[in-house]
Amino acid sequence: MSINNADHIRREVNKLFIELFELKEEQLTPESHLFNDLGLDSLDAIDMAIRFKRDFNVQATNDDFKQIQTLGDIYAMIERYAPSLTKIAT
Repeated sequence: MSINNADHIRREVNKLFIELFELKEEQLTPESHLFNDLGLDSLDAIDMAIRFKRDFNVQATNDDFKQIQTLGDIYAMIERYAPSLTKIAT
């Protein structure tokens, strides 16, 4: 069964946020602002960027990461910069 790429990306990113930042699934919506809603700080943002580059092979630039404001921005960035992740099917 093939799953929707956007759903797959969202699930994988949310798992990482739950693991890294001890957030609850219900807090994680595309509109969730990383700093205002989820309470991340600048060090968390650096950790997040490193993990996305390492775990998802995201080939985005530091400037791309600086533009991220919401989880929806992250989902879009991964869809754009991590094509191998977006092609996974289960």
